[in-house]
Amino acid sequence: MVVLFHNLKNIFAIDDLRKKLGFTFLVLVVFRFGHFIPIPGTDVSMLSLGDIASGVLAYLDLISGGALRKFSIFALGITPYISASIMMQILSIAIPQFEALAKEGQYGRNIINQYTRYLTLLLSLGQGLGYAFFAEAQGIVANPGWFSYRIPATLIISTGALFVMWMGEQISEFGIGNGSSILIFGSIVAGLPFGLVEFFNAIRTGELHIIKAAILAVITLAIIVCIIFLEKGQRKIPVHYAKRVVGNKVYGGQSSYIPLKINTPGVIPVIFAGSTLNAPLMLIAMLASKFPNTVISDLQRWMAPTGLIYNVLTVLLIVFFSYFYTAVLFNPIEIAENMQKSGGFVPGIRPGRKTADFFNYVLGRIEFPGALYIAILAVIPMVLWSVLNFPQEFLFSGLSLLIMIGVALDTSAQIESHLIERRYEGFLSSGRLRGRGGR
Repeated sequence: MVVLFHNLKNIFAIDDLRKKLGFTFLVLVVFRFGHFIPIPGTDVSMLSLGDIASGVLAYLDLISGGALRKFSIFALGITPYISASIMMQILSIAIPQFEALAKEGQYGRNIINQYTRYLTLLLSLGQGLGYAFFAEAQGIVANPGWFSYRIPATLIISTGALFVMWMGEQISEFGIGNGSSILIFGSIVAGLPFGLVEFFNAIRTGELHIIKAAILAVITLAIIVCIIFLEKGQRKIPVHYAKRVVGNKVYGGQSSYIPLKINTPGVIPVIFAGSTLNAPLMLIAMLASKFPNTVISDLQRWMAPTGLIYNVLTVLLIVFFSYFYTAVLFNPIEIAENMQKSGGFVPGIRPGRKTADFFNYVLGRIEFPGALYIAILAVIPMVLWSVLNFPQEFLFSGLSLLIMIGVALDTSAQIESHLIERRYEGFLSSGRLRGRGGR
């Protein structure tokens, strides 16, 4: 413990790292402050939380850190920017013009980022209008109407979403960690104290039996341990570099390795799957409120978040985005060509196409269990609720645990690299942390 506090003190001994952490914390404070500023004309005290606490909007409320149920100016959170990023990354693979831009280095990435911002604005306007209709359907708007509420509320919510996007970009540039992930991490962590208070109050009042509470705590702890173990798991591909003589100097002759993680894309498939699935489901929910007792109402009931269809679609989307984002992050052909140009080779594998095929083979073997493990985390609450009959309001979210632990590990790894670079010890004396990279 003394060593840990000593290593934590080293963080504040580095001026650059201290400024990055301070800036990140300041942005998070502003981000949380915006959660408590309600949209003008909305009476949140009259809001029925049923559709938010356990319905289609539960995921969006989780990502926004409870801003949705408060109908604050940050109700959309970082969700529109994430959805826009998904679309642009798909376009970068499907459309040759965008693919060419992605290969033009920093210039191309800047243009794609600008397009992503424009698309974020369009999505913010659409989702903001949807939330305005939802607020009116809940009966919490004093003066319903286009000019009295819908248009002003849409503009306020959209502006809040763009401001959140800007804060995430500032964290990525001037702070520590990935800005979008840090904001989502802060949103989820902010709800932990209130969740723990409700959990212990339920035990004290007898609403939750002590045995069920103990089982739930043990399961949660076991899942946390498994997430940490699997997130740090990797397959090391050895790479040898042949010796080259240039003039009087000898280059190469060294050995290294390429680490392939079990969960290469990290928490990105979880966020992508949630954003992709909840957007059409939110539209279905709004249409069902306008057209009750129709086929749309039946569709909403079939697609309930606690139902089998919803969870099966979640698993399929997570597996799909795991493979998709791995293909974005890791290009076997490009890596094999770069290795060949540098005189590198995998022992026993011919350089070039054979090396790329080998990387594809290894990725296929380790990516499926990685995708399956994060998909299982997505359906754990439904299993505990339906099989073990746990109260739904006290169930943890496996995806929340994955996001929190994944972002914490990545951020810790970045802090660790700053410390090691300046010859300080890291957080742990037992070894260095490893980040995912590429996120």
